[in-house]
Amino acid sequence: MDTKLRIIGLAGTNGSGKDTVGQILTDQHGYLFISVTELLRAEALRRNLPVERENLRMISAEWRRQSGLGVLVDKAVAEYEKAAASYKGLVMASLRNPGEADRVHELGGTMVWVDADPRVRYDRIQANAAARGRAGEDNKTFEQFQADEAAEMSQSGDEATLNMSAVKSRCDLFLQNDSNDLVGLQMRVKEALGL
Repeated sequence: MDTKLRIIGLAGTNGSGKDTVGQILTDQHGYLFISVTELLRAEALRRNLPVERENLRMISAEWRRQSGLGVLVDKAVAEYEKAAASYKGLVMASLRNPGEADRVHELGGTMVWVDADPRVRYDRIQANAAARGRAGEDNKTFEQFQADEAAEMSQSGDEATLNMSAVKSRCDLFLQNDSNDLVGLQMRVKEALGL
């Protein structure tokens, strides 16, 4: 029996469909999906901080400084190990630091970059904000949305801060997700990952 952890790290732009890809891998291919963003949201709530991107960035950088650049991957793996017998592997999103991509590769995993046109992504976020329980967090203008993304694409501090451009350069596979065709996305995920 193959006991090696099968791991997929998802990275990409905001609203590109990373969580949808994770859910596809859960529902159709038996992976456990963990959103590292949800781990950060839970920590912000635990600290009685507003769940805002700036606070999530601050917490993630703090954790990386304390426990290493791959800490979010390690936290997801620890969750997976609690129920590993029930799953074929682990898929996690949203990886935003190159140390996380490096950690996925150290574990023998695959990094996938998911992207879509900025206006498509913004419209998706606005349409789904309330359903995802993020109406306050996602209530932004298109210009604010673009500014948040720009802040996360390039490193603005030490190596523990976000640098999505560096993550993108470490990705093995790329998925373009401009339409809302779920069946088409399911087929592209299956084909890209050889499932």
